[in-house]
Amino acid sequence: MDKSLVIKRNIQNALELKQQLLNNEQIITQIEDISNLIISCYQQGGKVLFCGNGGSAADSQHLAAELSGRYYYDRPPLFSEALHVNTSYLTAVANDYSYEQIYARLLKAMGQKGDVLIGLSTSGNSGNVIAAIKQAQQLEMHTIGFTGASGGKMKNLCDILIPIPSTDTPRIQECHMLIGHTICEIVEQGLFPRN
Repeated sequence: MDKSLVIKRNIQNALELKQQLLNNEQIITQIEDISNLIISCYQQGGKVLFCGNGGSAADSQHLAAELSGRYYYDRPPLFSEALHVNTSYLTAVANDYSYEQIYARLLKAMGQKGDVLIGLSTSGNSGNVIAAIKQAQQLEMHTIGFTGASGGKMKNLCDILIPIPSTDTPRIQECHMLIGHTICEIVEQGLFPRN
């Protein structure tokens, strides 16, 4: 294996995919729409919740921390949480009910009308994320999906879906983080403009 070739190929593929995002006016508009929706949610006393599995769970936790902690500068914290962070709850519900219900059940306790749920799934087919989206809809929450190219089963469920035009999981996740970070920046600036 030529390690240099692997490195350069991955960087080149990442650049090409991000160039596709840059040239996709629909995705640019959707990022603006999501940012505006989250700003409005916070202005009305709501919260932003995230869910995903594996790398997407890590990305969910990362983005929730950017909102609840800070992004670029000091400002008041925002209510944001990744739904998987309580491992005692997670293992109890997975054991007593099913893994597919871990997020939906917690949303019944945490979610309220007008809150935002962001589900991350590179395939768009994660059963527990789909169950969470359906529960969020019952609660009249806003639902946002970050997926790969096909959108999977999430395609027809979410209020706003951003399907990254790729089937390569690592590249999709990198784009999810780029978009998530961009949203965090816009939300921070929108709610707490610097003088």
